[in-house]
Amino acid sequence: MMKKPVYRALGALSVALGLVGVFLPIMPTTPFLILAAYFFGRSHPEWEEKLLAHPTFGPLIIAWRERGAIPLLAKWLATAMLAVSSAGSGWYLSDGWRYLPAVISVVVLAWMWSRPSR
Repeated sequence: MMKKPVYRALGALSVALGLVGVFLPIMPTTPFLILAAYFFGRSHPEWEEKLLAHPTFGPLIIAWRERGAIPLLAKWLATAMLAVSSAGSGWYLSDGWRYLPAVISVVVLAWMWSRPSR
């Protein structure tokens, strides 16, 4: 079926974006690896198992799958990064766009803090 190659490609792309996130602080890593596990679960179970067995990211993926949990440290780091980004955007953007990053950040943070921590 045509879905498997598409899911496999999307899984590989998600892993690549997650790897970029390891080195760039503006890119998240774990959400892309959670997405990769989803795609590999539908196309390549062996690769999904490798992600789930990873000592660092495996427990995070499993916690998300089982309870929708986001670690407390990740919540605090995301809050700090979004605050800095919103403040910087407010400083540099024109009046029409100045508050948009802050509004988006508040919505994202409200959702994220509503999730269980572990």
